[in-house]
Amino acid sequence: MDPFLKTRKFLDLLIYRICSLILVLMVLDVTWQVTSRYVLNNPASFTDEGARFLMIWLGVLGGALLFGRNGHLAVTFVTDKLNQNTQKTLNIIIYVVIAIFAMFAMIYGGYNLCIRTMLQPSPAINIPMGYVYSIIPIGGFIILIYIVLNIADILKGRSIAPQDESAGE
Repeated sequence: MDPFLKTRKFLDLLIYRICSLILVLMVLDVTWQVTSRYVLNNPASFTDEGARFLMIWLGVLGGALLFGRNGHLAVTFVTDKLNQNTQKTLNIIIYVVIAIFAMFAMIYGGYNLCIRTMLQPSPAINIPMGYVYSIIPIGGFIILIYIVLNIADILKGRSIAPQDESAGE
């Protein structure tokens, strides 16, 4: 099997499973929040913040997975009218621009944000906010990996259309 396809399959499955775990943790967190509030009459203070942090991680990881599977929102009105070689070139240019954004805004900027907020504790859970924000550079790095994989697909002549198969298979 092609190492790029093998890497993509592994990364898809890993992120899919992490997102699934986060979703299970969110359900447990919110269930405990409702139970502690209405059954025990003693609401747990950490549950609201925990659900918010988990949602941030789920959103960024899910977005990176969707990007890697070419399922993201894209306006293709102009590119659909171009010939195949021009489409390939334009898609590579678009991926390079996205890679620059991911490197500077998500990885570099996210890393700096993590460093600056590592001593700032969250109000309820009391964990460093840098841990919460660490998903930004992690997500940027995952997007960079997917960009390399997507460009390899373009250069090998494989389809870059949204993938239909399930990540969890």
